[in-house]
Amino acid sequence: MIEDPADIVRIVADPLRLSLLGRAAEGKVELDEVASSFAIPKRKVAEAIGKLRAAGLVDQDMRLIADRLQSLAAKLPTAEGVAASITAGPWSTEEIDILSRFFSGTRLTEIPSNRQKRLIVLERLAQEFEPGHRYQERDVNFTLQLFHPDYAALRRYMVDEGLLTRAEGVYWRSGGRYSTSPEPG
Repeated sequence: MIEDPADIVRIVADPLRLSLLGRAAEGKVELDEVASSFAIPKRKVAEAIGKLRAAGLVDQDMRLIADRLQSLAAKLPTAEGVAASITAGPWSTEEIDILSRFFSGTRLTEIPSNRQKRLIVLERLAQEFEPGHRYQERDVNFTLQLFHPDYAALRRYMVDEGLLTRAEGVYWRSGGRYSTSPEPG
């Protein structure tokens, strides 16, 4: 029996085997019926069934073994949680929950479509820019692309929300939360 979830995915990725697996989830699969409905030789269907059985996904009656799928799913890697550096700072519990939903490690997984959630994410990104410091557009782009590939959208949102101000190709932080604790030094 195949144990590596990646190998199972390769087996299931075949359209015929995937279809057979779906039918097996509904009940017993009939070889003749599948061959007829797909207009393919019974031999091909039998080979596909054999691979699913060898993977331990269906039993001898051609029914899905749901427990097997659940145990394989448990072996799959889970998404990395939000990095502590993202949630460190002046965030409420609710805001930390929002940041945790949109960050994996230090990467922004998606730009929230909800404005209030997006504002929290943008405010967190604003923390990457020092108040009073002037930044060239390429430097803003570089910093934002460390978090998400659509740095232009992030930059635009930050300007629109008043977190960054732009004039003559130069940007500076103009909003968001500022740390009130003295810098270690």
